[in-house]
Amino acid sequence: MAKGLIWATAEDMARNRGRVLSLYRQILRSLNSPDLPLNYATRLAKKAEARAIFMVGSEEQSLHNIEDLIDTAEYALSILKKGEIPKHIQ
Repeated sequence: MAKGLIWATAEDMARNRGRVLSLYRQILRSLNSPDLPLNYATRLAKKAEARAIFMVGSEEQSLHNIEDLIDTAEYALSILKKGEIPKHIQ
């Protein structure tokens, strides 16, 4: 993310597209893990919440905010892979 100084350009968005889609899919898959102590309804609610977060994040234009959102998604994914639920989404 170096083209736009403060605001994301189309090139910046295209450069991050694969990374964001990968994180999105991995988070949704991780929420299906039998290691997580979630019932079916809670699992569906968490997936809907993740979709909503990514939907709102897709409208972000600030380079710094986009990078922060990606970092947060990577952190949440690492916690989910350990079989835990990140505290901010419980």
